[in-house]
Amino acid sequence: MATVMRVTGAWTRLLTDWLDAEKLPAPDIRALLDSRTPDDIVPVPVWRNLLERAVALRPHALAPGLAIGAQVQPHHVGVMGYIVLASNNLGEAMLAYQRYERLLYGVDLAQTVMVGSDFELCWPRGTPPLGQLADSVAIAALITFMRRQVDHAPTPSLISFINSAPASAEERDAYEAFFGCPVRFDEPHTGVRFPAAYLAIPMPHSDPGLHALLNRQAQALLLALPDSDAFDRALQQQLLKLLPEGNVMLPRVARELHVSVRTLQRRLDARAMTWQALLDRTREQLARQYLRDRSLTLGDVALLLGFSEQSAFNRAFRRWTGDTPARVRKQGL
Repeated sequence: MATVMRVTGAWTRLLTDWLDAEKLPAPDIRALLDSRTPDDIVPVPVWRNLLERAVALRPHALAPGLAIGAQVQPHHVGVMGYIVLASNNLGEAMLAYQRYERLLYGVDLAQTVMVGSDFELCWPRGTPPLGQLADSVAIAALITFMRRQVDHAPTPSLISFINSAPASAEERDAYEAFFGCPVRFDEPHTGVRFPAAYLAIPMPHSDPGLHALLNRQAQALLLALPDSDAFDRALQQQLLKLLPEGNVMLPRVARELHVSVRTLQRRLDARAMTWQALLDRTREQLARQYLRDRSLTLGDVALLLGFSEQSAFNRAFRRWTGDTPARVRKQGL
């Protein structure tokens, strides 16, 4: 099966923020952007089309993709962005990006390689293409994010793009001015390279406890991605966010998905799934994952799944599996 790429609704808000910065009304484009929730799935061709329509409103702008990517904030990349913020150092942050890139694009693309004394995060030719404009947005966002979060942010050694070079020397110069380093085009891969020594640069907002918690949440979000359509993914992600609050009620989830309770029930019926069965299935999947994490007590697991007491979790787990959480943890089932 061909690899299918997409971006999230949260990522497309980069374009909304750029339209705001440029003071462009663009009602048709904004209507399409506003129709997506942060957890919605946006096919890459749709994203490319939105970008092309938007930059056409600024026909004389140099390298507009860079300006769009420069709008990036943690909320544009969701939990992955906050994991990066809580990382211990730049190396850990880069590995977090590679590990959870699928939450953004739906596929794993990035590779890490050493080139002499340099470290490179790259996207080889042959991976599904984003296109020149979307690529520029993505790399500009990555570098901007790093600059905003790391004290005395390092300058890359090299930026490379698989895309063709811009036609004008002025626009090529705009790329080098933005990144502060040589920029090559028509390369075998798109990549960001910098001295490996930079991997030890500490992240100013490092928080090991938060980092561990966010990693668990991101791992749980990854479970919701395979073999599911856009509605399934959005529904699973809402459950993951609301379960720790202990407030996973059908009307609340419908409201978060911007659909009526009747519509949500109808979609569950079409999948031969009741609300309670969906809730139980999700909790069981998460419980098995959380139980593998020895840093979590059984009480912690219960709270993460939305149970007010460990005893209620124990009863529910026995009903789902015929076994106890303690035994499953002990045997690593």
